[in-house]
Amino acid sequence: MESNDFFKSKVLGHPSGLFVLFFTEMWERFSYYGMRAILVLFLISSASKGGWEWPTKNALALYGTYTSLVYLTTIMGGYIADKYLGYRNAVVLGAFLMTLGHASMALETPAFLYLGIALLIFGNGFFKPNMTSIVSFMYKDFPEKKDAAYTIFYMGVNAGAFLGIMLCGYIGENISWSLGFGLAGIFMFFGMLQFYFTQGIFGTVGLKPTESDKLEKKNIEDGDKRVPFTHLDTVLMIASLLCGLVWILNDPYSVISGNNLLAFTVVGIDGSNFTILLGLALFLILLVGRLLRYSLITRERLVAVTIFAFFTVFFWASFEQAGGSMTIFSEKYTQRALAGSAAYTFKIINTLLTVIPLGIITFVLWQLFRQTFKKYALGNTILASSFVAIWAVVIWMLNREFRKEETTVAASWFGILNSFFIIAFAPLVSRIWTSKYNPPAAFKYGIGMTLLGLGFASLAYGASSVIPGNELVKVSMIWLILAYLFHTLGELCLSPVGLSYVSKLVPARMTGVMFGIWYLAIAIGNKTAGTMGGMINEISAKYSLSTFFLIFTLVPIGLGLLVVILHPLLKKLMHGVK
Repeated sequence: MESNDFFKSKVLGHPSGLFVLFFTEMWERFSYYGMRAILVLFLISSASKGGWEWPTKNALALYGTYTSLVYLTTIMGGYIADKYLGYRNAVVLGAFLMTLGHASMALETPAFLYLGIALLIFGNGFFKPNMTSIVSFMYKDFPEKKDAAYTIFYMGVNAGAFLGIMLCGYIGENISWSLGFGLAGIFMFFGMLQFYFTQGIFGTVGLKPTESDKLEKKNIEDGDKRVPFTHLDTVLMIASLLCGLVWILNDPYSVISGNNLLAFTVVGIDGSNFTILLGLALFLILLVGRLLRYSLITRERLVAVTIFAFFTVFFWASFEQAGGSMTIFSEKYTQRALAGSAAYTFKIINTLLTVIPLGIITFVLWQLFRQTFKKYALGNTILASSFVAIWAVVIWMLNREFRKEETTVAASWFGILNSFFIIAFAPLVSRIWTSKYNPPAAFKYGIGMTLLGLGFASLAYGASSVIPGNELVKVSMIWLILAYLFHTLGELCLSPVGLSYVSKLVPARMTGVMFGIWYLAIAIGNKTAGTMGGMINEISAKYSLSTFFLIFTLVPIGLGLLVVILHPLLKKLMHGVK
């Protein structure tokens, strides 16, 4: 099917196929963010609450490794899909592995926890880069619509995150951690079946590559000369990846077990730092060596992608505090116990926050049904069944809360604000990106980084009265709410736009692999987030909790100014791509 054909069947001005991907991604993000919302809380909670009583540093070391590896494996998943499986088969395989992963974690034993995390890591590696690659190929003849398409796709991401954090978080904290992990797996299974039985809507896009496809792809010039991998390239790539993997895996292992695999020094540098610095140096040698061999335009466009990836690392290193230090701030230092009119007001607000977005998503589902039900009845029926189940769980949760006179807001609840704000503001941002007011890429990045820093400024100010270790001092919820608002607006300016620019700047034959490399930047950011988040107690004890959040205020704002200054250079490197 040619990309022009996709626009014959439209939902809200975009191809119906985009919304099949929307709902598939929604259930995958439901499972990912639902599990992420309760992982750290489960690990650090007391035994009386069903937790494992891990130290904060241990929990965040494991959290950082998990959230980095789920992005690192996208390089593998993108490559295998490009060469052998095809995007659609890779998506189904990834969804199946993630279903098994959530089921394993629901058993709540150390062995099955680590097995479940491993399955989730590899499953995400097959799933994530290939979903975005399908979107890219659908819009290959409509580059001017890509920013808007990726923003709508991003709404699906956050619709799933919204529901996953709310329901898995609520059930995990109030009923059973095991049921919270299990619920994530159930809806991942729904998402897999829905995609599998509706994938015909994509025509030939994403199918397993044939020999003729490989030959055609091999002969595509894309305006540049081909740069095959040399033996040296392969050695450098494998060596840098091994260094990174050893460092990432050793961090939680050494902290949790007390056995440091990198307990040595080289020229005065400890083994852990030497390993990651060596891996980074090898990767930079590989990157520079390959870039120098491309034709001028392709080389400079890839340099632009590399610059955007650099800022992306710092964005996610700060943003991903949401699942770590911000969750701990919520659990320990935020006033969440409500009574009387305050409790009733929260219940009303929580109901509206839940029902209105779910109603909007259900409306989108109905619009998709009108276009595709006759041709893809089974896939649509499975999707409808999953929504019936979601509505049932939501109604049960809200009814249970309204029967209580007092309420304690779940520590994970604040995470839904990010998704809610994205669902609320994504259409507006998408409209701006398609209007005459659409700013250049560097300005979008600069605005996103600055807004991220302002969110942490809210937390730094709110935490000024907190005494580290004294959990009797609680601060207003407004500081977390403001932080999530600013962070969300920053994310909308940067994250979906980054995906769009990768798809437009990278030669078509390299799309899957380059999306994987883009996620490598996010992986580094996620691991950095876990490492830095694990220092919250140390920095708070030595200075203050405000100082900890102030670091995340100043660095993003400074980088935001820097990327704006680089606008003329980036414009030149992009060679007309807008």
